[in-house]
Amino acid sequence: MYMLLRASLLLLVLHTLALGVFARIDKRNVLFIMADDLRTSLGCYRDSVVKSPNIDQLASRSQVFLNAFAQQAVCAPSRTSMLTSRRPDTTRLYDFNSYWRVHAGNYTTLPQYFKSNGYFTMSVGKVFHPGIASNHTDDYPYSWSIPAYHPASFRYEKEKVCKGEDGKLHANLLCAVNVTEQPGGTLPDLESTEEAVRLLKSMAYRDDPFFLAVGFHKPHIPFRIPQEYLSLYPIGQMTLAPDPDVPKRLPPVAYNPWTDIRKREDVKKINISFPHGPIPKDFQLRIRQHYYAAVSFVDAQVGRLLSALDELRLADNTVVVFTSDHGWSLGEHGEWAKYSNFDVVTRVPLIFYIPGVTTVRGCLGESTFPFIDVLTQSRYSFKDGEVRRNVVELVDVFPTISYMVGLRTPQPCSDVSFQVELCTEGHSLANTFQHSEIRNEEAVSFSQYPRPADTPQMNSDLPDLNDIKVMGYSLRSWDYRYTLWLGFNPKTFQVNVSDVHAGELYILADDPSEDNNVYSDFENSALMKKMSSLPPSVSWQMRMKQQLLFIRAGMKTRN
Repeated sequence: MYMLLRASLLLLVLHTLALGVFARIDKRNVLFIMADDLRTSLGCYRDSVVKSPNIDQLASRSQVFLNAFAQQAVCAPSRTSMLTSRRPDTTRLYDFNSYWRVHAGNYTTLPQYFKSNGYFTMSVGKVFHPGIASNHTDDYPYSWSIPAYHPASFRYEKEKVCKGEDGKLHANLLCAVNVTEQPGGTLPDLESTEEAVRLLKSMAYRDDPFFLAVGFHKPHIPFRIPQEYLSLYPIGQMTLAPDPDVPKRLPPVAYNPWTDIRKREDVKKINISFPHGPIPKDFQLRIRQHYYAAVSFVDAQVGRLLSALDELRLADNTVVVFTSDHGWSLGEHGEWAKYSNFDVVTRVPLIFYIPGVTTVRGCLGESTFPFIDVLTQSRYSFKDGEVRRNVVELVDVFPTISYMVGLRTPQPCSDVSFQVELCTEGHSLANTFQHSEIRNEEAVSFSQYPRPADTPQMNSDLPDLNDIKVMGYSLRSWDYRYTLWLGFNPKTFQVNVSDVHAGELYILADDPSEDNNVYSDFENSALMKKMSSLPPSVSWQMRMKQQLLFIRAGMKTRN
């Protein structure tokens, strides 16, 4: 009798443990990795210069969206938009100087939604933009179960820590360093990786699932990176941007005069004219060299993080998302930094690793993400079987991750949703993981950028809200980028659709670099008539889609 009772209890315990294991499997963890200012300069995006083996390895086990676009090419607005799944006109954040919960609406964020569904949520590094834009708390305790972690060494990012040719320390743009000589003997992204790995270890054997967001600071300027990464990109092998001149038909309002770069000591010494420069060619090559080296440095940190996930046996039960807040110009159109509506600054990497969906489980003991030392093994052959070319947006990330871990997808927002706490202005991309892709010419993304005037000013790159006079609304489809610069009232947040300051139209099949603006080739009076015929309640997004259809029809008639 005793043996029978003992056997029954043992079976009950085993059954309970099994249920616990399956429950854990059903509720997947999330590792959300975000780089800062990372354009699609990755091997998996067909960049032939960059060396990014760890991210390319991740991409080979993932679904890669080749045409993903940010909603505004600057840090705080883009991050807030992605993490709330609301566009900048809904968050009403176009600069760094307001907190959306107070300024616009008490919107539920991506990590907050996971937290409310039983996840332990953690933030490391730059996820929300720190400061006023996230209430000086990184939106804690709304979004995170514990206070967000920021690396202590970040306080030195803008200090004089870059050794110049004169042997003195400067606050330079180009800042490849001997890490052992830096304050604390470390760098922010090294600290963030260590903390993220520590948190993964602490969560490995907990019953509740986790949502860990890790935000790397690079390749954001200054390029304060370990100097050994420069060796991957010999200056003699670097090339200039293929289109380094300001396009002749580019409206002045569209130009970004890269004022943040001009503030660095090494750039000041060159005495570049405002607003177009240009930067001397030898210095352009060095900027490009340092940017690529910074990307490889980030790649190494991603590799360390993923290999830790692997070693902790979490890779089979953790969704991994890799993206960036926006891109960065490296001399294209005569521009540097972000702050515009061109593809090169709005297009971002977007990679989803879904265990059991984008990859099958390997052999027992086989590593999913073995670390690749980029300094000794700089290439990884990306296998692009799961790429998607249709246009998607960063506002799609929130509903997609939610669905892919088994949570209810937030409902689509109504046209006016300031009082709605939980909804999405994006679309779930879940169906793209289940079906072969069919070219969708109707899929579009929307980006926008504010300007204080029709011509470049010292505050054109990042105007305060009260200084915004013009808003550039940009639509990106499979074959076009169409942008209208419209009058904007910062007090009422209203755009005047009849007050057109300038327009841009790029036909991507003929002009993939967006160098030839053909907007003036079309009959603007007919276009404006088409625009004014729409009811006032129609959103600017819908108006621009209708106008693009009108332009397409006109082009077919011409041909």
